[in-house]
Amino acid sequence: MENRPDFAEIKTYEEFSQFYWYREELQKICKSLGIDSSGMKAELNHIIEEYFRGNRILPKNRTHVSNRSTHPKSPSKTSVELTLQTGLIECGFTFGPRFRDFFVKQTGVKNFKFNVDMVATAKKVKEDGDTSFTLGDLLDIYYGKKTYAKYDKVSLQWNRFVKDFCADEATAVFPNKIKTASILWKEVRNSTREKVYKHELLTEFVDIIK
Repeated sequence: MENRPDFAEIKTYEEFSQFYWYREELQKICKSLGIDSSGMKAELNHIIEEYFRGNRILPKNRTHVSNRSTHPKSPSKTSVELTLQTGLIECGFTFGPRFRDFFVKQTGVKNFKFNVDMVATAKKVKEDGDTSFTLGDLLDIYYGKKTYAKYDKVSLQWNRFVKDFCADEATAVFPNKIKTASILWKEVRNSTREKVYKHELLTEFVDIIK
């Protein structure tokens, strides 16, 4: 995408999240960093966010690695048996294959994917240090039986807005598409209208995007 810096030049997750990335691009970034590259966009974004925080979610069945010090006598979290009563923090939950396989068995869904609210919930549980939250609770989040944290839908809306904006052939005239899209997005976001890109916006706000 025009005027988007290379990933290597980006210093923070906040800067990274300002740009639109395709799932395939996120996978390539994760692979180049040696971190887990599986899952849908929400999972990959979370993995990259953790990378910027100093935590590396490794691929396959390798354990979650952090720059933070741990007690040398602490038992390996990979040895913790996974049951519906197992705490998310206790087992060192990640969005890797080990936990995906666990939820495949629980749901019977062969191609199981963590949904965005599960991603938001796991992040909040870790941030809060909530040792009472279990894998069973996360399963309830999957089925919509309870709510703990909601994924930032504004971020999803912005990503969709940028994608649709760039897909409109009429926007080819703008040298900095991200900047122009952000101007239109601000107008849409702060209004009561539907938070989506429409071609008519180019005409309606022509005076401020020239």
